[in-house]
Amino acid sequence: MTGAGGPRPAGAVPRAVTRLLLAAVLLQLGWHALAPKPSAQSQNLPAPPAAMLLQIASLGDSIALAKILMLWLQAHDVQPGGRASFLDLDYRRATGWLDRILTLDPASRYPLLAASRLYGTVPAPRKQRHMLEFVYQRFLDDPERRWSWLAHAAILARYRLNDLPRSMRFAQAIRERATGDEVPDWARRTPVVLLEQSGELDATRILIGGLLANGLITDPHELNFLERELQRLEAASQGQRDDAAATWEDAS
Repeated sequence: MTGAGGPRPAGAVPRAVTRLLLAAVLLQLGWHALAPKPSAQSQNLPAPPAAMLLQIASLGDSIALAKILMLWLQAHDVQPGGRASFLDLDYRRATGWLDRILTLDPASRYPLLAASRLYGTVPAPRKQRHMLEFVYQRFLDDPERRWSWLAHAAILARYRLNDLPRSMRFAQAIRERATGDEVPDWARRTPVVLLEQSGELDATRILIGGLLANGLITDPHELNFLERELQRLEAASQGQRDDAAATWEDAS
């Protein structure tokens, strides 16, 4: 038991109080998500609550709350009156929410998947750089589990931003820091090779194919997303080949 002036453990907080806090958080999220608005604007994404408040609100199940918040955040661009682009979001707030979700569930890689493959692909260089740097900073916290999303960030920096120094910095970080036994040897070599020798479609397709083939992704949401992304890339690549063939036939 702590002294009169010492901090009290979270378990000592009356259950009624924690339920009230959880209700307040969910009410805030529900209001912003469901209140009718003519369109989704960047300021409509609320600032994330303090990490401690979310921990208390989780009632001891932080992983479940992290999943709920991730689904809510990913669906935030769906608003009454139309679908807003990720381009309209306040990216500082978006990374704030992703950061809170990772704090609740550090083992989850889905927030970094969203950061690199959803939010990181918007046609806005400043926002892209902000999101890719977020992936890089959170990679440094746990390189062994987060290297794959930094590899995606490296490809985007190279081909969407045309920022070779940034992309090579990301790739070099994977080579130097993701050195545990759980990281396959090809993963430490592949990012640099892809950046030097492949186009964006081929580089992303090879990376995703390697992740799926080696069983490195086990979360059902991540698997579903990457499988759809791989199918999209294959279709895009086939479309490019068909266009090239049609052009050749017309020329001949």
